[in-house]
Amino acid sequence: MSYRVRVGRRVVLAAGVALLASTPAVAQQRLKVVASFSIIGDMVREIGGDRIEVATVVGADQDAHTYQPTPSDAKAVAAAKVLFVNGLGFEGWIDRLARAAPFKGTRVVLTDGIANPLTLESGGSHGGHKHAHGASDPHTWQDITNARLYARNIVKGLAAADPANAEAYRQRGADYDRRLGELDAWVKSQIATVPADKRKVITGHEAFRYFARAYGVAFHAPIGVSTDQEPSAQQIAGLIRLMKSTGIKAIFIENMSNPKLVEQIARDAGGVVGPALYSDALSKPGGPADTYEKLFRFNVQALVAGMQKN
Repeated sequence: MSYRVRVGRRVVLAAGVALLASTPAVAQQRLKVVASFSIIGDMVREIGGDRIEVATVVGADQDAHTYQPTPSDAKAVAAAKVLFVNGLGFEGWIDRLARAAPFKGTRVVLTDGIANPLTLESGGSHGGHKHAHGASDPHTWQDITNARLYARNIVKGLAAADPANAEAYRQRGADYDRRLGELDAWVKSQIATVPADKRKVITGHEAFRYFARAYGVAFHAPIGVSTDQEPSAQQIAGLIRLMKSTGIKAIFIENMSNPKLVEQIARDAGGVVGPALYSDALSKPGGPADTYEKLFRFNVQALVAGMQKN
């Protein structure tokens, strides 16, 4: 072997080593995390960026209330360092999944620190678990103020699990918080364009009570906070009477729910069915609500257009 060939190989090897040293090890060392459902998955990605690898248990257009975990879910949870969940009983199957995996990392509950959570108005089931009167409504992300708390909890969880990238998570979290603050202001400005006496809506289930409290819209639904419930004929009749007596026309299905009940109520009460709202799940990638921010913008625009018809 000639001197020139040996030198050439050394140069190539040195260049390869230098390239590896200068290339971020993000792809090889990304922190593995799991999010319980699609809305949380999006928030975690926004803050973690390319430093993390996110697996989401309940995906886009899927119903977390009735979801049944699969073996592939258990495999993803077993490999994760952090498990991000909503809490307040939303994921009634999460403890069973974590035990089956088994999960040995850190669980981060994003509703920790929520001020004044709404309580369920009556006992019932949610996510496969029975709840007594006074249990908390878990749909807290429907108030953007609460979503900003979610973001802070995500930052803390990622920073604790991956201290080397903690500052990057904090910076991305701060940027996301700024955007959520701007989104919250936009929502309030849009709702303000609807006269107060028209801010009334019918939806498939009670997923928007936090939205109602935060933004001054009255929501009515044939069933409670969980889609695994069935309304009685008396409940449906009462809702129809309410629509007729108050002039409510705005009625919406939800992307992860069976539309037949809402369509029946609309026919019987003379309502106008609007586009599907995204309550508990994002749309598939490329859809109108494939991020939390887009979900809110889509829902608000649909709600405003529907309420103007009341």
